[in-house]
Amino acid sequence: MTTTKDIFTITTPEQFKAKALEVFRFQFENNTIYRSFCDLLYINPSDISDLHEIPFLPIQFFKSHQVLSTTNPIETTFSSSGTTGQITSKHLVSDLSVYETSFKLGFKHFYGNVKDYTILALLPNYLEREGSSLVYMVDHLIKDSNMPQSGFYLNNLDQLKDILIALDHAEEKVLLIGVSFALLDLIDLHTFNLKHTIIMETGGMKGRRKEVIREELHNTLKAGFGVDAIHSEYGMTELLSQAYSKGHGIFNCPPWMRILTRDTEDALTVFNSAKTGGINVIDLANINSCSFIATQDLGKAHDNEDFEIIGRFDNSDIRGCNLMVL
Repeated sequence: MTTTKDIFTITTPEQFKAKALEVFRFQFENNTIYRSFCDLLYINPSDISDLHEIPFLPIQFFKSHQVLSTTNPIETTFSSSGTTGQITSKHLVSDLSVYETSFKLGFKHFYGNVKDYTILALLPNYLEREGSSLVYMVDHLIKDSNMPQSGFYLNNLDQLKDILIALDHAEEKVLLIGVSFALLDLIDLHTFNLKHTIIMETGGMKGRRKEVIREELHNTLKAGFGVDAIHSEYGMTELLSQAYSKGHGIFNCPPWMRILTRDTEDALTVFNSAKTGGINVIDLANINSCSFIATQDLGKAHDNEDFEIIGRFDNSDIRGCNLMVL
C-alpha cells in the first residue's frame, strides 16, 4: 500500500502513474462516497490501466458529503470562502502533517529554501474568516522563514509599503503573496520599482473590485510593482497541494500532482493528450480524502505537463456529473 512517504519521493512520470493507480484502488475500497460514484459509472479498478480512465469526483461533493478515505479522527476542517447563505466546501483533514509536508516540499521544489525569504502576506479576506487552508500554509511558511519582518499585513498598507521598499533596497529576497484586490490597493497607494521581490497573486477579487482577465491584472501589477513577471499560486480548499506559475500564467505541479483536462460537453470523458477543457486534478497528497477531483475551472494542459487556467464554468454544476443523489 502507498504511504504518504512514498508520495513525496516521486520523481518520474512512471512512478506517478504507478502511485496514482495504487491510490485509486485504495480510495475505491476505503472511500464510500467515491466508491458509490464509481459504482454509478459501472467502473471497477480492474477496468483501469491509465490515468485518464480514473473517475474524477465532481468538486461539489465536498459541499454535500464527507469525503474521506480513512476512519481516523479529523484534525481540522478547511472550508472555502462563500457569501452569506452560500454552501461552502469542507475538506476534512485527518492528518495535517501530510498537508504540511506537501506545501513545504512544494515551496522548496519551486523556490528553494524558505529561510532565504522574508514572506509578506496580504490576505485580508482570508484572515477575516476561520478555516482557510491558504492562511494555514502561509502562516507556516512565515514561521519557517524566521525573518523579523515576515508576517501578515491586514489594513496597514503604509507600513507594508515602507517594509517592501526597505527590504528591496537592502537587496533582501522577498516574497509578497497576496489576493488580487489587496495587491491592487497597495499599488494604488504607491508605485514601486522592486528588484529583489517576487509578487505572487492567489487570485480573487472577492467582490471588492471588478473582475478582470489575468493578462490585464498581471500587466497592471507588473507596472505598479516594477517587476518583470507576476507569479501565481493555484490551490483550493479541496486540495492539499499547490501548483505555481512564475509568470505568463503557465503553471507547474509538484511531482505528486498532475492536471488533466476533460470534455466540457461530456464531463466523464477525460482527454489523454494536451487539450483545452475542464480541469481535473490528481493530488496524491489527498490520499485520506479523494485524490481525483473534477474542478469548475477551465484550462489547457500542455504536452510537457505545464498548464494554464482560462476561466471558470458559468454554470454551477458540472454538466454530465449531476450524480449528487448519493
